[in-house]
Amino acid sequence: MKMIRNYIAVTGFLLATSMGFAQDDDETVDDPVQSNIQQYTPSKLIGKGQVDLKWFNNLYTQTKSTFTDGDEPRQSFFTSTFEFYTGVGENKRVNLGFIARLRSNVISSQDDERGALDVFSFSGDDQSRSGLTAFAPSIKFVPFASLSNFSIQSSFFIPLIDNESENGVFLEQKGSVWQNRLFYDYTFPGNKWQLFTEFTTELNFGDKEESFANNSLNLNPGVFLSYFPSSNFTVLALLQHSSRVDLGNDFGQNFTAVGGGAKYQLSKALNLELLYTNFVRGNNTGLGQTFNLGLRGIF
Repeated sequence: MKMIRNYIAVTGFLLATSMGFAQDDDETVDDPVQSNIQQYTPSKLIGKGQVDLKWFNNLYTQTKSTFTDGDEPRQSFFTSTFEFYTGVGENKRVNLGFIARLRSNVISSQDDERGALDVFSFSGDDQSRSGLTAFAPSIKFVPFASLSNFSIQSSFFIPLIDNESENGVFLEQKGSVWQNRLFYDYTFPGNKWQLFTEFTTELNFGDKEESFANNSLNLNPGVFLSYFPSSNFTVLALLQHSSRVDLGNDFGQNFTAVGGGAKYQLSKALNLELLYTNFVRGNNTGLGQTFNLGLRGIF
C-alpha cells in the first residue's frame, strides 16, 4: 500500500507539471505591441530558425490522500523539465524538439519526517531518489492553416531508469508514454482577457508488473483564464481534471485541481511564471499542493 500511495502522489505531481507547461507563454517577434506572454500561448508556434526554450520546475508535496483519514507522513516530488523547440518551414506550422526530465523524490517514515524542501538535498539515502529520468523527442504542429491558435504537441517519452521504485521510493514510471496535447486559445476584444484550453492524452505502454500506469490511458482536460493589467504582466486562474482509464492494468483514478498564478515579461525574449495548484478531490489519489517556477525564452 505504501508503494501504491507513492505512485498516486507522483501521478498528481505529473499532472501539475503538465499544467505548468500548458500555460507557458510565447514570443513577440512579429508584433512589437504585444509581449510574448500576451501573443504566444502554447497554441502558437515559432518561425523557421527561431528557438523556444523552457525550463519548468514543479514541487508537489502531500500529507493527505483518499486512502486514509487525517494526515499522513509527508511525500514530496520535484521535477525539473527542459524543453527545446525550433521552427521548420516557412509558415509557422511545424516545430521540432525534445523534452528532458530530472526528478528528485523524498518520502517520510514513521521515524523520520522529511520536509518538502528535502527534495533539493539530493542526499541519495534510503528515503530519497534523484536523477535524469526520461527523454522525449517531440513535434508541435498546426493541423489547419486557417486556425493558427489551435495546435497539437506530440511527444514519446522514453524512461531512463532501471527501477521504478526502490526502498518504497518512486522515481519515474518504468514504461513508455505517448503524449498528445491539444492546445487552443482565444483572446477577447481589448486584449485584456484570454482563455486557454488544453486536452492531453497519455497512452502508457509496458508490462503492468513494472508500473502502476502501464496499460492505461490518461485523459486530462484543462481551462486557464488570464487577465492582463498590462501587456507585460498577467494573472491567471486554472481548473484541470485527470482521469486514468484502465486498459489492462487493473487500476483507475481521477482527481481535480484548481489554482492560480502570475507571469511577467522580464525582457523581449524571456518571461517568468509562478503557479500554485491544490488537488481538491479525487479517487485513488493523493491530495497535495504544487509550487511551480518557470522560465521561457524565444530567440
